[in-house]
Amino acid sequence: MKIRTLSFIIVCAMLIFSCKSTKKTTQSSSPYMTEENYRTEITVRTESVRPVDQSERAIYEFYVIIGSFRNLDNARNRNIELTREGFAPVILEGENGLYRISVGGYDDEFAARARIANIRAAYVEHMDVWLLVRKK
Repeated sequence: MKIRTLSFIIVCAMLIFSCKSTKKTTQSSSPYMTEENYRTEITVRTESVRPVDQSERAIYEFYVIIGSFRNLDNARNRNIELTREGFAPVILEGENGLYRISVGGYDDEFAARARIANIRAAYVEHMDVWLLVRKK
């Protein structure tokens, strides 16, 4: 009986100590978000931008970007859709020829990041919203 109990304890100990988690965590250098860090990390890009609509006189240091388009007509169509959703979008022309749709301009980075968090919490379809820092 002692041999059986001792053998059982040895087998259990071997099972417990030989099981290791194979799950590894890695840091990605990709600008795209993973499901795990989607709500906390924010993609940040720096570029020179200017409002397409000349009546938009305010220039901000930080912009909350909800869409990017190569074609101005596509950006304008999306702008209309976002207005219907309750946003006040502004189209910006970037230095690389892309038209960025901003749903908020700020001079305070904390306020811009708070707006991004608010959008992500309220709109599942806009989880890819990101922060643009205007080049000076």
